[in-house]
Amino acid sequence: MTDRRGAWLDIDLDAIRHNIALIRSVVGDAAVAQVVKAEAYGHGMIPVSKAIEPVVDALCVATLDEALELRPHVSKRIIMLYPVPHAAVPEALEIDVELPVMSAADFEAIQNAVPEGHAPVRIHLGVETGMGRGGLQPENVVAVAAAAHADPRFELSGLWSHLHSPEDPPTSDGQLLRFDIAATALREARVPVPPRHAAASGGIFTGDEPALDFVRPGVASYGVLDEGLPIAPDAKAAADSLRPAMSLSARPIAFSRVPEGGSVGYGGTWTADRSSRIAVLPVGYGDGYLRGSQPGGQVLVRGQRLPLVGRISMDAVTVDVTDLPGLDYSEEFVLMGSQGGETITAGELARRRNTISWEVLTSMAHRLARVYHPSAGTAGVDQRIPAGTGADTHDR
Repeated sequence: MTDRRGAWLDIDLDAIRHNIALIRSVVGDAAVAQVVKAEAYGHGMIPVSKAIEPVVDALCVATLDEALELRPHVSKRIIMLYPVPHAAVPEALEIDVELPVMSAADFEAIQNAVPEGHAPVRIHLGVETGMGRGGLQPENVVAVAAAAHADPRFELSGLWSHLHSPEDPPTSDGQLLRFDIAATALREARVPVPPRHAAASGGIFTGDEPALDFVRPGVASYGVLDEGLPIAPDAKAAADSLRPAMSLSARPIAFSRVPEGGSVGYGGTWTADRSSRIAVLPVGYGDGYLRGSQPGGQVLVRGQRLPLVGRISMDAVTVDVTDLPGLDYSEEFVLMGSQGGETITAGELARRRNTISWEVLTSMAHRLARVYHPSAGTAGVDQRIPAGTGADTHDR
């Protein structure tokens, strides 16, 4: 099916499962709540969730739309990471998701929506420790927790926060101190302390954030870490063994011969200093392969790096293939991933775009077909692409 476009993402589901096993080796007995928001960081929320459901304890999403899309496909716990708009709480209750409470108003909205006799609604009390995006102040946690504990319609399932600079131990220490103030206040008020979670990918591998009762890995499970992250010594072997799960490939749809002095692309920003052969690949910023990948961007073909030339357009990039004669329409070009002994990582693309690996991955979440490689007998189908128009479920 990728022949209809000539550009696709390969998604290695086995790599994701492998990475989750490595995370478990680092966090010990802590439960793993895998983050699958934003199409599982571009990898495809539904096929990834189905493949990893047996090896995680919960799945985390950001929006109610994501939860509604995911729930028919999994029975695992689904934890919301952002509050549901208060008017939509009744809809959330219908699909058994775990809701964050970031304010007294959030709790009141849920209270008003839950009918008497309803199965206990699992809630996670969010503590503001310095991220600045909302949450209960540590000194205000007890009032909400006590009210929920006394109401049989609720189950306190989490006390959580999010640390904004895992690479900076003093900053994380300060946030964790505020987090512990909330837990201590609950103990003193004789309110059971729910399972605590604060560590995401960075905290797991730097060792700055304790695993507590839950961890919420995101990008690390997809085989990527911040390249500047200081890795804890006891986590280094696991970090070094992470396997990127996504690669981006394309086959040329055209070749052109550009004379010396001729230009390529919008604005004519690249001028040939010799007679040059140019390959056109059907992928561009409309697919998330952003203009910031130039200048200096490269692709792999036959295990060699070749330069991108000209501006990246919405639907195409151009490659100078003059130094590699004999290429034809069957060649596979790798824009992100490995070929031969060479690798272009998400981190390399991020540096060129002056951004982060997270954005590189999630920006490719929509138009490109995904080819899923089975994991433990599970072949994923991208539910966002209608049958026959994109996703290929077979090994290539």
